[in-house]
Amino acid sequence: MDKLILGRYVPGNSLIHHLDPRSKLLAMIIFIMIVFWANNLVTNLIMLAFTLLAVLLSKIKLSFFLNGVKPMIGIILFTTFFQMFFTHGGDTLFLLWIFKVTTYGLNQAALIFMRFLLIIFFSTLLTLTTTPLSLSDAVEALLKPLEPLKVPAHEIGLMLSLSLRFVPTLMDDTTRIMNAQRARGVDFGEGNLIQKVKSIIPILIPLFASSFKRADALAIAMEARGYQGGNGRTKYRILQWKLQDTVTIFVMFSLAALLFFLKSN
Repeated sequence: MDKLILGRYVPGNSLIHHLDPRSKLLAMIIFIMIVFWANNLVTNLIMLAFTLLAVLLSKIKLSFFLNGVKPMIGIILFTTFFQMFFTHGGDTLFLLWIFKVTTYGLNQAALIFMRFLLIIFFSTLLTLTTTPLSLSDAVEALLKPLEPLKVPAHEIGLMLSLSLRFVPTLMDDTTRIMNAQRARGVDFGEGNLIQKVKSIIPILIPLFASSFKRADALAIAMEARGYQGGNGRTKYRILQWKLQDTVTIFVMFSLAALLFFLKSN
């Protein structure tokens, strides 16, 4: 269950859980925008402290977030090493053939690593404290003003809700298929890189087949229940914007202003 926590909801009674999903989504958008202003030690420490404070307020164990980062560690390290070896500037610290480590490259690698970590932590916090249906309602509500411009707000919210809902299901299917293939004698960690890539094919084919079958069954079930678009549909879950949501957005803008003045030129 903890291998990939994106899309999983953890019930709770914390301040973060009680926020309106629209305010949490707006806070996430602002956070992603301002994280690129954190380009020195002070601003990164501020962002890290703010993220850890948000995690603390959610009353979810930090180890749960760290377990969620593990599936992404390969991408993070690849991007970090790419920045470190191929971004040049400043004093040279290490040189071997085409691989060159400089002070500027090392600094950029550290910034990229921190940005990845902060964005993953904050986005994970959003999904852990917000149900997929509430997140879907928030997206639809925020896109509602764009409907005169032919933006399908309801359909986009529905697609997001279904996507988040089936991320854990796909991971469970992947684990089940891998266990079945291992029982048949497949070793996914054996051989060179090409052989390892080939060993993934017995996973992908049944996974795609299972996904298409589940999507078809879902479409039939929605049609059988008379599902139609957002026009004329009432809402069972009514979103309520409260004072704490206004305070949350104010805090995010205050954080943005602080980073803007402290960031390096």
